[in-house]
Order: sequence, then structure tokens, then C-alpha cells
Amino acid sequence: MTLVPVILGLILARDSVDHAFGIAAALIAVASITDFLDGYLARRWKITTTLGGFLDSIADKLLVAGALFGLVAVDRAWAWAAFIIIGREIAISGLRGVAAMDGMVVPPSIWGKIKANVQFLVIFMALLRVPETYGGLHPDEWAMVVAVAVTVMSGFDYFSRFARILRSDRVRA
Repeated sequence: MTLVPVILGLILARDSVDHAFGIAAALIAVASITDFLDGYLARRWKITTTLGGFLDSIADKLLVAGALFGLVAVDRAWAWAAFIIIGREIAISGLRGVAAMDGMVVPPSIWGKIKANVQFLVIFMALLRVPETYGGLHPDEWAMVVAVAVTVMSGFDYFSRFARILRSDRVRA
């Protein structure tokens, strides 16, 4: 989480910091690799905690949202795509909160893991944008289209599996 303001600051300071996008891309790569290793080792060694899962989830969301805000500000990401990606994160967090009120856990899905990896890759690509375009779009923009599609599919997967939580008509005190 501590890298988020640094990455955002680098993106926004692109004109005043030499290699700002390259440094930000390296930090995104480090953050995504350490996120993967942290989760992998915690599961492998069976040392997962509720706090750890919460912080990991928040860190991922902050990293993606912060980077996307910066990329939109410097015209390297579309506002509509950022809105869909961040909106999905808020919606799934809400779903998890409602589930928790019923004593249920909404476990991560393979779609959620794919989504996170694709989003990190797209951010990395947008930071290191190549000048070539294909069909009028840069490769990172094509990848953003894929990221939005995977994000929507992931959200649909969660809501289709856990929609019954939202249809509950129990009165809560």
C-alpha cells in the first residue's frame, strides 16, 4: 500500500522526473510479484489470517485504482475503463460486506485472480507504452479492452454465485 502514492506521484510527475513511467512500471512489477508471492506462501504454509486477507485485498484495489487515476490524468487510460474496473471492485467489496453480515465468506475465484493479473499487466503496459498502433490503438489499449472484459466476467461470476445473498429478505437488527 505504501507504493501507491509513490506510483501515482511518479505518473503525475512524468515531466519533472526522469524515467518516471519506467520507475512506476518497475514498482508496479515489484508490487504485483510480491502480492503473488505473499499470497502463494501464505496459502502454502497455511498462515493466512483474516487481517492479512483484508489488507491484501485493499492493497490490490488501491494499487489498481491509484495507477488508473494517474493513467487517466495523463491520457494513458480511458476514464470509462477505469470506472468499470473500479466500480466492479466497489461492487464486489459490497457483496463481500453483505455476505459477512450473514456470516458467509465470498472466496476468491479463478476469474478474480485472472482479473488482477490482467489489470497489473495492463497498467505495466500503459506505463511503458510503445508508439506503434494496431487498428488505431496502442497494444496497452487493446489489453485494456481485454482487462475490462475480464473484469466484467469476474464481477458477473461473483454475482451469479452469490446473488442469493442479495435476495435475502431477513430483517437485520
